[in-house]
Amino acid sequence: MDANVLYSKTLRDWLFLMRLTGTGGIFQLHSTNDVVHEVMYHLRRRNPLRRGASLENVRQQILECLDEVVTEFDPSIRFPGKDEHDRHVHAAAVACRADILITQDRGFLELPNQDQLDYEIYHPDDFFVQFDDSAPRTVMDITQNQRRYWSTKKHHSGLVPALQKAGCPEFAKRVDRHLRTLSGVSPPA
Repeated sequence: MDANVLYSKTLRDWLFLMRLTGTGGIFQLHSTNDVVHEVMYHLRRRNPLRRGASLENVRQQILECLDEVVTEFDPSIRFPGKDEHDRHVHAAAVACRADILITQDRGFLELPNQDQLDYEIYHPDDFFVQFDDSAPRTVMDITQNQRRYWSTKKHHSGLVPALQKAGCPEFAKRVDRHLRTLSGVSPPA
């Protein structure tokens, strides 16, 4: 998985909860130390005054939720993309025999001839929607837990707006339907 997915707290939380809740065992999460370092670098740049312990907690959470930190990969393998900084992500996906690379990186999402890769490329929105198709009860349970957790936090815009802001408009619609079901309100037709 790419750094831009782990960087977003919203995406990171949903992905990890899907992995760890109920039928979440239907997929595994693999990444690299390079990706984790990139996430930490950008989190620090975004908030230079953030306490070190807070960032360390994020790093530990990421590492604890990954099934594997891929350390051995060959970055010299053929790379179909234009951004050399994405090469290590591709190489790690090939090395760990990933079925799917989850990314918001347009360089990956717009690659021509994706069918020639050893893995599929998914935007988080597509991955989350597919997960909801496969395990709607799990997504409803996560939605209920997320709603309960975030209701105690000040200045939170809500689950649906957070997902929309994180670039997951279709999954936000799914979560909205789950929220309506949990509240006993009929979803709009």
